[in-house]
Amino acid sequence: MAKKNEGGGFSQSAGLMRYFDSEDNDKAPKLSPKMVIGIAVAFVAVIVILNVFLPMN
Repeated sequence: MAKKNEGGGFSQSAGLMRYFDSEDNDKAPKLSPKMVIGIAVAFVAVIVILNVFLPMN
């Protein structure tokens, strides 16, 4: 009988990385969705403020 291949090989992954299988899972930074949105809003605010006080044109 043929043995079933349990591991996702190179041909099955088609170049996609599987980060959730990483052994260093507890070392990865944990960010909530609210934190990501807050960082994005703060970044946009800084860009707008810089554009008002230091215009490029």
